[in-house]
Amino acid sequence: MPRIRAASIDEHKELTRSALLDAAGRLIDEAGTADVALGEIALLAGVGRTTFYEYFEDRDDVIASLVEEKLPGVIDELIASVPADLDTTERMARLASATVRFVATDRVFGVILHREVGRMGLAAQTRIRDSHAQLATELAGVYAKGVAEGFFRPMPPYLAGRLIQDTIMSAAKALIDDESRMAEVSREVERFLLGGLGNAG
Repeated sequence: MPRIRAASIDEHKELTRSALLDAAGRLIDEAGTADVALGEIALLAGVGRTTFYEYFEDRDDVIASLVEEKLPGVIDELIASVPADLDTTERMARLASATVRFVATDRVFGVILHREVGRMGLAAQTRIRDSHAQLATELAGVYAKGVAEGFFRPMPPYLAGRLIQDTIMSAAKALIDDESRMAEVSREVERFLLGGLGNAG
């Protein structure tokens, strides 16, 4: 039996599910990878391995569920950390560098987004992508505002979004094994991104 006490069956189930998600997050944090054993997740949560399968189908499911439940709040905080009243180009630069720092240094979600998601099934990848869609929406909105103001060159929105995302992820990859270069990489990704998006005339 799990080490959870609750006033009702429904509350017990919710607490058990939450304990499993928290355990998965702690193990990913400690290991630096999402390749954690399901038995270890169950053990840390205080439940049997068979109980795990009452809540999640497999490793992809528990990781995608962890991201769905926790990441939107983290992304909201990241967006809120960049003042909304900055000039459009400065806001784009600051959002990009903040996202680079997050992906490169977060020991749970950064690891999942950068190192693990590509190894997961398509359904899990879609769930994870949808879980941080508000960041893509925010960046797209800043880009569209910059186009309207004449700062950024117009291009198909899907392409602009892909180029911005790929720039950020490539910069984060450069920091995975050497965070000491954070200031340098953040500065250069801002220059590279704004130069590429800039309206030359």
